[in-house]
Amino acid sequence: MATIVESANSNIERAEEIKVSANEAFKANKFSQAIDLYSKAIELNGSNAVYWANRAFAHTKLEEYGSAVQDATKAIEIDPRYSKGYYRRGAAYLAMGKFKEALKDFQQVKKLCPNDPDAAKKLKECEKAVQKLRFEEAIAVHESEKRSIADFIDFHAIEVESQYTGARIEGEVVTLEFVKKMMDEFKNQRRLHKRYAYQIVLQAREMLQAMPSLVDISVPNGDHFTVCGDVHGQFYDLLNIFELNGLPSEENPYLFNGDFVDRGSFSVEVILTLFALKCMSPTAMYLSRGNHESKSMNKIYGFEGEVRSKLGETFVELFAEVFCCLPLAHVINDKIFVVHGGLFSVDGVKLSDIRAIDRLCEPPEEGLMCELLWSDPQPQRGRGPSKRGVGLSFGEDVTKRFLQENNLDLVVRSHEVKDEGYEIEHSGKLITVFSAPNYCDQMGNKGAFIRFTAPDLKPDIVSFSAVPHPDVKPMAYASNFLQMFS
Repeated sequence: MATIVESANSNIERAEEIKVSANEAFKANKFSQAIDLYSKAIELNGSNAVYWANRAFAHTKLEEYGSAVQDATKAIEIDPRYSKGYYRRGAAYLAMGKFKEALKDFQQVKKLCPNDPDAAKKLKECEKAVQKLRFEEAIAVHESEKRSIADFIDFHAIEVESQYTGARIEGEVVTLEFVKKMMDEFKNQRRLHKRYAYQIVLQAREMLQAMPSLVDISVPNGDHFTVCGDVHGQFYDLLNIFELNGLPSEENPYLFNGDFVDRGSFSVEVILTLFALKCMSPTAMYLSRGNHESKSMNKIYGFEGEVRSKLGETFVELFAEVFCCLPLAHVINDKIFVVHGGLFSVDGVKLSDIRAIDRLCEPPEEGLMCELLWSDPQPQRGRGPSKRGVGLSFGEDVTKRFLQENNLDLVVRSHEVKDEGYEIEHSGKLITVFSAPNYCDQMGNKGAFIRFTAPDLKPDIVSFSAVPHPDVKPMAYASNFLQMFS
C-alpha cells in the first residue's frame, strides 16, 4: 500500500516538474512543445485542473480553438470553481466568434471572482459584443433581397484633390507603373486615394465574380508557376516574396492561397496590392479564398477595424462582398489540387462537385465549402475532429483516395503555421505552404513559397525569413476585447 502511495506522490512531483518546463516553453513561444509537455504532466496526474487549463491556453495560441474548448471544459469538470477554466474556454469561444457561449463563461468568471476588476472588464466587453451581434441579426437583410453595395458606388465621380501626390490610375487600366508606385507608397506608410482604391476593388470584383468556384490553370511546358500560402496582412513580407521571386507577370504567375488579411496590421495594403495585380494581369495573379476572407473572421481579427480606419465604412461592406466572389480551389495542369484548408468529411467528392458549389455567400458552418476552407491533415489514418472546432482532420488514406478518384498527383494547401514555412505530409502527397514568417511577430517561423515548372511539376520549395516592418503591432485594429486575450 505504501508503495502505491509513494508511486502516486512521485507522479505528482514529476508532473509538477514537467509543468514548470512546459511553462518555460510557453514563455519562449514554443507552443507545440508546451502542449507536448503539458500532455505528459496530464498523463502523470490527470486530475490537476491547472494542467488542462494551461494546455488550453497553448492550443489557443496555435489557433486550435476546438482543442482549447475541450481542455478548458475538462478543467471545469475537475474543479467547477476554477475560474481560469471558464476564462480559457470563454477566450477560445470568443476567438471562434461564438460570443454568446463566451458570455456565459465570463459571467461565471465574474461570479467566482466578484472583486476582480479584470474579470469585470472582460465581461462588460463581451456583453457589448453580444448586444452588437443581436442588433446586427435584428436588422439583417436576407441575401436574396440585398442589393450589391457596388451598385451605389461611382468612383468616377470622386474628386482627386490637386494636393494628392500618390499613385494614380490614368483612365480605366491598372498598369505595372501604377502598381509599383502604389507599393512604394504603401512601403512608406502612405495611403492610396479612395477613388483608386474603389476602382481596384470594383474591377477585381467583376473579374472574380466571373470565375468558376474551381479554376483550372494551364502552365505550358518550360514555364513555371508559384504558389504562396497565408500572408495575413504582413505587407513587408509580401514585398520580400516579390524581391526573392520577381513581380507577378504573364511569365511569372502566382497563386495566393487565401488568408490575405487579418492578424497583421497592413492587411489593406496587402489586399489592394493583390487585387491591383489581378486587375493589371488576370492570368499573372490567381487568388483563392481562405477562412479569413469572411465577415465573422474580419470582425474579430482586425481587418474590419483596419478598413474602417484607413478607408471608411463603405469599404467594409464592399470587401465582404468581394471576398464572397473569390474562387474556392484551383487545379494546375490537371494534376495539382490547391486549396486553402483541406479535404472532406465524405469520400467520393469529385472536382465537378467543387465546381458546382454556389460560393457567393459567407462560408457555412458545415459542408464542402466549409471543409475546403477549414480542414487540416492529420498523421493518423481516417478522419477525426478538428483541433479548430470547425471542419475536420483527415488522414493519408483520405488524401490518397481523393487524388486517385480525381486522377490528381498532389494536394497543396495552407492554413497552418509551419516552422520552415512548409511541411510535406501523407507520403509526399500533401504539402502545406505558409507565407507569413514570424507570424504575429511571435511565432519565429519561416515563410515559404513553392515553384512548379511544367511539365514534371516537381515542387521547388523556397523558405525565407521575416523582414523588418514599421512599429505597428499585429492585431492593432482588432476588437478591444480580443486584444485582451492575445
